Amino acid sequence: MNIKPSISVISPDRVEQGIDLFLSGILADSEQLRHQQKAAVAYVPLINSHDHLIGNWVPRAGDKRPYLNSHIWVEDMKNSFAYHERNIFWINDGSFRLHEPSSLLLAQLGAYKSLFSGCSIVQDHAPVQIKEYYEAMPIIVSSGFRQCHSITLGNWWGGESPEKEMELSKGKLPFIIHLGEGKDGITKAEFTELNNRGLLRDNTLMIHGIAFTEDEIAAIAKAGASVCWCPSSNYYLIGETLKIDAVRKHQANVCIGTDSTMTGGTNLIAELLCIKEHHPHIPASELYRMVTQNAVQALKLPQRYSSLNPEECQNLLLTDLSEKDPFENLYTLEAATIRLLIVDSIPRFGDSEWMDILGLKEDKYTLFRTGTREKFVLGDPIDLNDQIDYVLGYHKDFPYLPF
Repeated sequence: MNIKPSISVISPDRVEQGIDLFLSGILADSEQLRHQQKAAVAYVPLINSHDHLIGNWVPRAGDKRPYLNSHIWVEDMKNSFAYHERNIFWINDGSFRLHEPSSLLLAQLGAYKSLFSGCSIVQDHAPVQIKEYYEAMPIIVSSGFRQCHSITLGNWWGGESPEKEMELSKGKLPFIIHLGEGKDGITKAEFTELNNRGLLRDNTLMIHGIAFTEDEIAAIAKAGASVCWCPSSNYYLIGETLKIDAVRKHQANVCIGTDSTMTGGTNLIAELLCIKEHHPHIPASELYRMVTQNAVQALKLPQRYSSLNPEECQNLLLTDLSEKDPFENLYTLEAATIRLLIVDSIPRFGDSEWMDILGLKEDKYTLFRTGTREKFVLGDPIDLNDQIDYVLGYHKDFPYLPF
């Protein structure tokens, strides 16, 4: 089956007008079908490189901002309304067995946050879970990684020592760790300790990096390591963020993450808008690279997630074209303007008309309205929200859910 959007963004460096995209693996008997999509732009779906799926509760937590470091917030957060309200539904007993029913439901809801902002993949920073956890998600939650919570707090939530986790990565999986999330002596010392312990390698992905100096950023670039930038969370908690211009100067690999909604923005598009507000000199095409190609490099993902393949399109984000520049158009993206999201040849979300066009089975999808448009989505996020409402005894709104 072929579709023909007005514009196809093949990569940050290549944009095509009016070309056919062959949707691979969706309808075996419909290769001759062709759908023209006027005023539409096609992208490879976006990648959210950092989230804590069980943490996507609202409102944001923390009354004593700005904090000197995030470790102080971890304790202060336990006094927040959001923390205590979430405890009505699920209490974190410290085991981080996230496949159990209540925590799995929260994590699935968190995955929909990324789905409704056009993502194919989200990285859930938590101890590695059993395969059933990842298989239960509406989009890809990357499972190939090793991790440590942070240098300062260690792997308090589960997992091996940082050195053992790095060993288990075999240099092929990303080793993911919070680092430099603050502006005090503790967080400023974390990079040196990481480096001294032999943990700065080309598969290291450091989350936040607010405390990094320019010399440390240069060392990151030299090592071929990566940094995940979470601007909304950084500005909310610490009042500062990663020295992004130094990152760009030294050409260190940088991707973008949302963090959870207890500190971060509503979704990945909110992060792009935050960057546009605070760093308007960074071109939108560069941000697109950060949420596609750079994320693939940081998370050691297959190349099919990094660019649009017109001849064999297994991953597609088709949206309304509201801005002449397709990269600037990303700032307008929301659930209502997503026409179709396909990940690994499986339609995940889009306008309901595609259900008939693609021959989708209704029992696998849920229909709802957002704005003036009817949508379909894989799974049933409305039921997830209803289950939370039942336990709370009242309706809970999550701003990343478009219904």
